[in-house]
Amino acid sequence: MGAAARLDRGAPSLTGRTLVVTNDFPPRRGGIESFVFSLCEQLAVEGVVVYTARMAGSGEVDGALAYPVIRGRSRLLLPTVGVARDVRRVAREHGCDCVVFGAAAPLGLLAGGLRRAGVHRLVALSHGHEVWWAKTPGAGRLLRRIGDQVDVVTYVSEFCHREIGAGLSAEARARMVRLSPDVDLARFSAGLDGSPWRARWAVGDRPVVLAASRLVARKGHDVLVRAWPRVLRSCPDAVLVIVGDGPCRRRLERAVRRRSLGASVRMEPGVPWQQMPGVYAAADVFALPCRTRRGGLEPEALGIVCLEAAAAGLPVVVGASGGAPETVADGVTGYVVDPRDVEALARTLATLLTSPGEARAMGLRGRQWVAEHFGGAGGDTLRALVHA
Repeated sequence: MGAAARLDRGAPSLTGRTLVVTNDFPPRRGGIESFVFSLCEQLAVEGVVVYTARMAGSGEVDGALAYPVIRGRSRLLLPTVGVARDVRRVAREHGCDCVVFGAAAPLGLLAGGLRRAGVHRLVALSHGHEVWWAKTPGAGRLLRRIGDQVDVVTYVSEFCHREIGAGLSAEARARMVRLSPDVDLARFSAGLDGSPWRARWAVGDRPVVLAASRLVARKGHDVLVRAWPRVLRSCPDAVLVIVGDGPCRRRLERAVRRRSLGASVRMEPGVPWQQMPGVYAAADVFALPCRTRRGGLEPEALGIVCLEAAAAGLPVVVGASGGAPETVADGVTGYVVDPRDVEALARTLATLLTSPGEARAMGLRGRQWVAEHFGGAGGDTLRALVHA
C-alpha cells in the first residue's frame, strides 16, 4: 500500500509540531516572506517544520535555521496531487498535528486532504492577494471552500478583514482572527549607526528619503521618481535611495536616466532582512506611495516595511491603498498621500526634509505608535491559534 493511501485511511491524530506550508520563505525577499519567516522563528521553540518551494540559494538559509526546512521539487507550490501527497508525508514523518498555510490561497485547498490524514488543526494566513480571490467569481468559490475547510483564516489589517471576509461564508467570517506582523523593537530601533550604508551609497551627510521594498508597480517607486525633481527645488541636496529588486527595476532605471537624476537617485539592490535595521538608520524619511491597481484587485494589504521604518524612528509617507494607511497615524507619525498626486507627494516630502526637527519628532512618535499597535501580540496570537 502506498504512502498516500496509508495516510488517507483515518490514521491516528498526529502530535506536537506545526507544519508551515508556504511559497513565501527566504531566500525570497518581500513583506510576506519576512512575516512568515518571523512567525516560524516564534514557533521554533515549540516545534515547527517548513515545507516550501525550491529556490536558488536556499541551502545557506536552511542550514542556518534551528528547525527542518523541506523543499519541494518545483519553484512554485500549487495544490496538486503531488504536492498534497508530499505535504501529508512531511506532516506524518515529523509528527505535525497542526498545519499553517503561509497564504490561504491557493494552498489552503489542501486542507480537506490533510484533515482526513489526521491533522486536526488548520490555520490559513491571508494577505492582500486574497482580496483578488474574494472579488473574482471562480476564485471566490475556491476561497469560500478554503474558509469552510480550515479552522481559522487570519487577516493582517482591517481592510483585509472587510474585503476578504466578504468572500467567505458567514461561519468562516465569524472565525477570522487578526494576525498582523510583529515588529522587533529591539532590532528595529532609533539611534542605530547608519554610517556604513551612507558610505556605501556615497551620500555623505545629505538628507535621504528611503524607499525599500520589492520593485513592483503598485509600490509607487515610479511616482517617487516623477516627484523627485519637484522635491529638489525645495531641498537640492536631497537623495532618493531605492532599495530592492523586482520586475520594475529596468523601467525605474530608465526613468531616472530620462530625468537626468543620476546624481540624486540611488538604485540599490535588495538587502537581506537581517541587515535592514542599518538601512533604515541611514535614512531621514521613509516613503512608499503604494497604490491599488487592476480595478481594486491588487491593493497593498498593510506594509511591514512601513512599520519597521517607523520603529526605526523614521517619519513614514505612505499611499492611500488598502490597509497601508493603517501603518501611519496621519499627521502624527507621518502622512497618508494620494499615490497618484505627484505634486502632493513632492510637497509632503519637501516639508519633512526642510523641517528635520519635526520629522524626527514624527519618527519618535511613530516608534511609540508601532510599540502600542504592533509590538508583540502576534506571537501570542499565533501560538493560541495553533494550540487551540
